[in-house]
Amino acid sequence: MNPNHQNERTRIRQAIDRLLTGRATASNGSLTAAALAVEAGIHRMALMKRHADLKNEFYERVRTETGQIPETEKRLRETVAALKQTIAEQNAEIRELRQQVTRLALAGAVLTERLNDAEDRSGVPDNVLRFPGP
Repeated sequence: MNPNHQNERTRIRQAIDRLLTGRATASNGSLTAAALAVEAGIHRMALMKRHADLKNEFYERVRTETGQIPETEKRLRETVAALKQTIAEQNAEIRELRQQVTRLALAGAVLTERLNDAEDRSGVPDNVLRFPGP
């Protein structure tokens, strides 16, 4: 590990401690990875890519020490709940549409049968075509 990499890790750990104790100096103090990166003075993607273990450690400490759910997890849970609601609504709509298709198919069959019965009673041979009336 190069010295710059180790220096970043040290700054991240110090930033974790400051955020968890509510003594943020450079960030808004929120318990997010973006605030952690700002507090540590590193780019957010460096935290996500090179120091993912420290980001995960931060979120674990947020859960255990503060009893809070991290913002990213809250947003993810809200998105999952919204998607489940959407799926339930779409499934209900699909059921209704399937029932409607069945009812329309039955109605079409009944109308076709009635039309056939009316033609049979008209006494006109099958090989004669009727012209539409005026």
